[in-house]
Amino acid sequence: MADHPEIDALTPYARSLGITLDRWEDGTPTLSVPFDETVEGRPDHYHGGATGGLLETAGYAALRAELARQDRAAMLKPINITVQYLAAGKSRTSYAQGRITKLGRRSANITVEAWQDDRSRPIATAVMNVFMAEPEG
Repeated sequence: MADHPEIDALTPYARSLGITLDRWEDGTPTLSVPFDETVEGRPDHYHGGATGGLLETAGYAALRAELARQDRAAMLKPINITVQYLAAGKSRTSYAQGRITKLGRRSANITVEAWQDDRSRPIATAVMNVFMAEPEG
């Protein structure tokens, strides 16, 4: 991860869930979170908030990686995030990856998918709209 400082800066919430960088695919980070009591909702299932946190973190990671690639600095501020829960997350590792669908000067749109064993069968998806403010200072 040292080659990608934009991913080293995970939020305290993301770190508390156990979210980490799993791998890079075509310049985009794929994040993962192992199943344990920290993310458990009902027995042997992910809590919806933990799934949403993974999706949001993966979306911001994808955006930070692209901004770093373009040598752009911005303060990211959420406009909105819409999560669709498609299937229950079971007691195994979950993964998520974001894809930027629009990157403008002041805003970005990102789609994110979370999955477990089979990437073609997501457990949840999200659409994010993010405002990119000029860095302070």
